[in-house]
Amino acid sequence: MTQWFGDAFSLLHPLLQQLHREGGTLTGRVQVEYGPGIAGWIGRRIAAKTGAPQTTGMVGFCVEIRHTGDALVWSRTFESGAQMRSLFRPHGAFPDGYWSESTGGVELHLGVDIREGGWRWVPQRCKVRGIPLPLWLVPRTDAYKTVVGDQYRFAVTLSLPVLGKLMSYSGDLRLGGM
Repeated sequence: MTQWFGDAFSLLHPLLQQLHREGGTLTGRVQVEYGPGIAGWIGRRIAAKTGAPQTTGMVGFCVEIRHTGDALVWSRTFESGAQMRSLFRPHGAFPDGYWSESTGGVELHLGVDIREGGWRWVPQRCKVRGIPLPLWLVPRTDAYKTVVGDQYRFAVTLSLPVLGKLMSYSGDLRLGGM
């Protein structure tokens, strides 16, 4: 992990450095939202396939981040029991490399933009069940993580042109088990 970032790893907030060097479990409450009308309907279909809850509101949330030999595993659990697991594998090196995130049958290739100690994922490519799709055909992903005080703040929003927000979940989490 630290090798992928090289010297830029020092630009991340020290708590993000620690989390991604050692792994850990973050817990707290997150706000789950869906867009109106057809956008919300599409968002709920995506939620059903990825393990996110299909209801709106504040919910308990836990994400365990652990290292394997060549990847990061993020296991997200919502208080409803819904689970979403992603495998992140590094390719190349910062700033031109990317991470591949595999969740179910979807694989995203994500660059990284470091800002003010946090990082924002930058979608580059997408495959669904191994078939490459142009980014304009898939929901836009806006996802970031940063540190505010002693909490890890993150947000994930999926949207489509014209329809707007499909779904989002965001919140402030603390390091430690549930």
